[in-house]
Amino acid sequence: MKKAFPFKLKITLLTFLLALFCVSQTNAYMVKYKEDWYRLYHVHYQQYPDDCMENIYWLERAVKADFANPLYANAKIETEKEWEKYRYMFMMHLNLKLIEQHLRLGRIYDKKVANFYDAPWKDEYIRNLEKALSCYKTGLIYWQEAQLWAEKANVKEFNFLYLTDLQYWEDERERIKTGELDYSKMLNREITRVQTVRDNFIAMKSENY
Repeated sequence: MKKAFPFKLKITLLTFLLALFCVSQTNAYMVKYKEDWYRLYHVHYQQYPDDCMENIYWLERAVKADFANPLYANAKIETEKEWEKYRYMFMMHLNLKLIEQHLRLGRIYDKKVANFYDAPWKDEYIRNLEKALSCYKTGLIYWQEAQLWAEKANVKEFNFLYLTDLQYWEDERERIKTGELDYSKMLNREITRVQTVRDNFIAMKSENY
């Protein structure tokens, strides 16, 4: 079987290339604020590992970047309270999108069952399952962040303040508040399953069939 390119090295290399790309494009378009980085995020119909890692890079840069002036926000902002809630919901939304991308990436490397006839390739499957496990565990970290920002956007002073231009974000906020949206259940379930499949591969004898 072809030797796999180291996962962490691949992410590092991709990050470097994306950063280089952004620098080379600064004359055409200045990518500086959260709103700018978020616009670079996109979902392909069929996503490969590099597509997911590219999106994770854009979203993480968006998390770390400053907000643009309210005039250039992704919604019509007229008051300081709207501006405050907008910032909380934006951070919540970014973390939710990072969870989605880590789930997508994890599922690329995931394997549902350790079949006996997979034994000749058990080491490769174990490596891939470790990557999937890392993605799902990272998703839990982003879920904690998303919950914190949703909580800030759910305080009493915002009860009757809705950003109608961002109805999807408002729906996400409300679903987190009611518990309808709870990534921790999904992620913990996936982590437990992957650990079991990985342990089954570890216990498997390397036989040739």
